[in-house]
Amino acid sequence: MSRLDIRPFEATDLPAAAALLAERHREHRRRHPLLPAGYEDPQRALGELTAVWESEGTSGSVLRDSGEVTGYLLGAPKTSPVWGPNIWVEAAGHAVREAEHIRDLYGAAAARWVDEGRIAHYTLVPDDAALLDAWFRLAFGSQHAHAIQPVPATPIPARPGLTVRRAVRDDIPVLAQLDVALPQHQGLSPVFASGTVPTVQESLDEWEEDFDDPEYTTFVAESNGIVIGSSIGTSIEKSSAHTGLSRPDNCGFLGFAAVLPEARGLGAGRALGEAVLNWSADQGYDSVVTDWRMTNLLSSRAWPALGFQQTFHRLHRLIGH
Repeated sequence: MSRLDIRPFEATDLPAAAALLAERHREHRRRHPLLPAGYEDPQRALGELTAVWESEGTSGSVLRDSGEVTGYLLGAPKTSPVWGPNIWVEAAGHAVREAEHIRDLYGAAAARWVDEGRIAHYTLVPDDAALLDAWFRLAFGSQHAHAIQPVPATPIPARPGLTVRRAVRDDIPVLAQLDVALPQHQGLSPVFASGTVPTVQESLDEWEEDFDDPEYTTFVAESNGIVIGSSIGTSIEKSSAHTGLSRPDNCGFLGFAAVLPEARGLGAGRALGEAVLNWSADQGYDSVVTDWRMTNLLSSRAWPALGFQQTFHRLHRLIGH
């Protein structure tokens, strides 16, 4: 193997790196054609990559072979304390001609990040087996899933024993309880998420203010006349987690779903997800996106069983532990 030419990424590397990103996305869409086609165009990819490069605190590395860019890696910090002293490699933040080379690029870039005290590393990786394997061999683990499926061609029928309907204002008290139930569940083993859990009163106040927002559609599931769960459908544009290469065109978003602990196992979560799929078809969307924590045993089984196919893997590594 020839000696790799790796150096810090510079602005002059953007056009060549964008061409490499467009190539990666073109291959990714062979597996997931519902992902946005526009980023197969190097100019569109250049716009996305330039935005990454111009983010505050961005740094990274580039690999050249005989003068040609064959790999790059860019990361930037996020200000939210939830993520710790972090660096994020977003969906447009890396592309390589050979998967193994991501390890060399990370080795070059991560030294600076750790020197800066940024020891919590996150990366969003397409579902490419060789590329994922290379990241896994950098001590990253699978933390979060992004997934997609087409809208149903015909309405999914209701499940026996459950009633799913649009929420009304009288449902606000239980909707507030469900808002709290989900982060409480995420804080338990084996997820151990560090997000803030709102109080029921905070959720009540928010529901009272936002219930009539036409950009969000809320469903509830009833068993024996009692509301036991809820879900929310909206446009993908409302999701800050699905942007750029991971944001399909004309797409609905399953943004929330929760079932009260005592009612889990009745199929309410699946029924609530199906309600959002049917709603998305009615709205004229082509596809639906959702995401989940891989360590959430309930959602990581429910959503693939509903037909969602993983497109991106959010991986995480904590240095020094």
